[in-house]
Amino acid sequence: MRALLDIILLALQLYTYLIVASAILSWLVAFNVVNVRNDLVRSIWTFLNAVTEPALRPIRNILPNLGGVDISPIILIFIIFFIERLIQDYLMPVAF
Repeated sequence: MRALLDIILLALQLYTYLIVASAILSWLVAFNVVNVRNDLVRSIWTFLNAVTEPALRPIRNILPNLGGVDISPIILIFIIFFIERLIQDYLMPVAF
């Protein structure tokens, strides 16, 4: 059971990193620092959007329009931190 919970925690942590990378890349594309016409940038952009959009879209549908400011990655990261904390505090067996 402990090994399975460790794998779940690791997956949640990796997903958090992907969310941060997606947010940073979206800023770089929005400020025209990187160009999506580049094959490498486009493939990274497509991968990050394919991985993060299914979790971010429902949050964006619930949030009101904030005028171009997207806080859905922050809310999703808070939800992931909450789930990690629940797993660590209540589901992980305590080792003596």
